[in-house]
Amino acid sequence: MSTILGFLRLMRLANVVTAVADVLAGIAISGYFSDAGSYYPVLLLCISTIGLYAGGIIFNDVFDAGLDAIERPERPIPSGMISIGAATAFGTLFFSIGVAAAALYQPLSFQIAIGIVLACLSYNRWAKHYTIWGPLNMGLCRGLNLLLGLSIIAPAIEEWWFLAFIPLIYIASITIVSRGEVHGGSKKTLSIAAVLYAAVVISVLWVSASMHNFKLTLLFIVPFVVMIFGPLLTAFRLPSAKNIGKAVKAGVIALILLNASWAGAFGIWQVALFIVLLLPLSLWLSKTFAVT
Repeated sequence: MSTILGFLRLMRLANVVTAVADVLAGIAISGYFSDAGSYYPVLLLCISTIGLYAGGIIFNDVFDAGLDAIERPERPIPSGMISIGAATAFGTLFFSIGVAAAALYQPLSFQIAIGIVLACLSYNRWAKHYTIWGPLNMGLCRGLNLLLGLSIIAPAIEEWWFLAFIPLIYIASITIVSRGEVHGGSKKTLSIAAVLYAAVVISVLWVSASMHNFKLTLLFIVPFVVMIFGPLLTAFRLPSAKNIGKAVKAGVIALILLNASWAGAFGIWQVALFIVLLLPLSLWLSKTFAVT
């Protein structure tokens, strides 16, 4: 049982739920749900993102095993619950599932899935150690994840590819904040994150207004704003490691509300509501499994 628990902790299940929300948002943006003939492609892309995200997060702990032994010895690998070899095999298995599921749908989805694997490994092995490259690389993983959903209708990527910059900016800002989780952060860093958060919110509202779905989007973007700025403000007042950790956790899980906002911006309210229903699941899982 301890081994199974260790593998589940490595996957960070609460985070995996947010990845599914990314893909559902991308599919909503593509217009597929407006005239969906089959939900088989939706299932394949959801399985793909689960595999890709889980693989990426597992390899994060594999590459960080030495540092975690010092800073976070309670994690599965440094605590001895899971060996590095077993974690590597587990991560490779999930990456393979993610890529295979995308390949079963179409070549474009397969290519994006490969891009996500490379982006994850690049971040875990090298980029995380760089001030600018690291956050941008992490954001790229989420941007590609949105494109994975968009790939359900290939021409949709040609029209809406630039929207991937929004999750890229958002996740980059969270990554910047997360660097204070162990030793505390700085108010300057938190201020930068606040500005980037605001830019993300404004961008979503601008798109929703252009799509004539501003009021619908407000139903989801307002809770998103409350969820991310509340803990960020607390951390700004006292940038302790504990408060930084709470701000990062809220930011990651709030991705579900951001993705619901995307669905709302494109008028797919049913999907927006479904995505919101993933929020209590992610919050429940976060009580047992670490988010960061």
